[in-house]
Amino acid sequence: MVIVGFLVVVGSAALGFMIAVKFDFGRMGAFAALPEYLIIIGAATGALLISAPMPLIKRIIAGALGILKGPKVSKKAYIELLKLLYELFQFAKREGLIALEPHVEKPDSSTIMAKYSTFLANHHGVEFLCDTLKIVLSGGVPAHDLEELMDLDLESVHSEELMPSAQLTVTADSFPGLGIVAAVLGVIVTMGAINEGAAKVGEHIAGALVGTFIGVLFSYGFVGPVAKHMDSIVKKESTYLAAIKASLLSFAKGAPASVAVEYGRRAIEPEYRPSFKETEEALKSTK
Repeated sequence: MVIVGFLVVVGSAALGFMIAVKFDFGRMGAFAALPEYLIIIGAATGALLISAPMPLIKRIIAGALGILKGPKVSKKAYIELLKLLYELFQFAKREGLIALEPHVEKPDSSTIMAKYSTFLANHHGVEFLCDTLKIVLSGGVPAHDLEELMDLDLESVHSEELMPSAQLTVTADSFPGLGIVAAVLGVIVTMGAINEGAAKVGEHIAGALVGTFIGVLFSYGFVGPVAKHMDSIVKKESTYLAAIKASLLSFAKGAPASVAVEYGRRAIEPEYRPSFKETEEALKSTK
């Protein structure tokens, strides 16, 4: 749908222009204003290089390409997460909390976690779960302090994950201004060609106005929506950590494994939340 959206934006602008000029296809050449494209895209790229370090730029590129795939979370990933939490909690109830230590120290070699590939692929989820369980294993941390600790971690991760979309939003906001820069340069060129006749002057004015058009279109038709989509993906994926938090907090308060998992299930947003029956069947399959 992202690709379809891009095509609709371009198609709508092109069709509207063609209707306005009564389908005179020769007039489309006005948009082949290469200097304006170079000024706007080049200046925007340069501004991005100035304002963002290279690791962040790489994350922006990865995030922009990632909107073609959508969020990494899915109902299957959440079902696997709930099964994993249930197994860990049951294991701790049966063998004692200290028995969890080798599993949280080396999750990749854990006989429990290794069964759930979607969980191990989520590095934020692995770090959050294992680090919090280490605190639980150390003992002496009240539930309200544990909740505050997890909230600090979630806030830090969420802020970091939102940085690419926030930076891209700033870039999107700069495009209209850069379009004006291109238009002003076009007017300067026009004034230098004032003696070349009305047709030539009109061609230069059209090129200058195309610069403004490109800047606004790129901002509100392409770059801005991409940044917004990246932002929504981060928010959807943050629910994964929220589900872990809800389950861990319930478990730390002494709730049974099934109840602690239910707290996590309720924290999942409805789009991906497995039903109570689906969760119950999944948990039974772990026994």
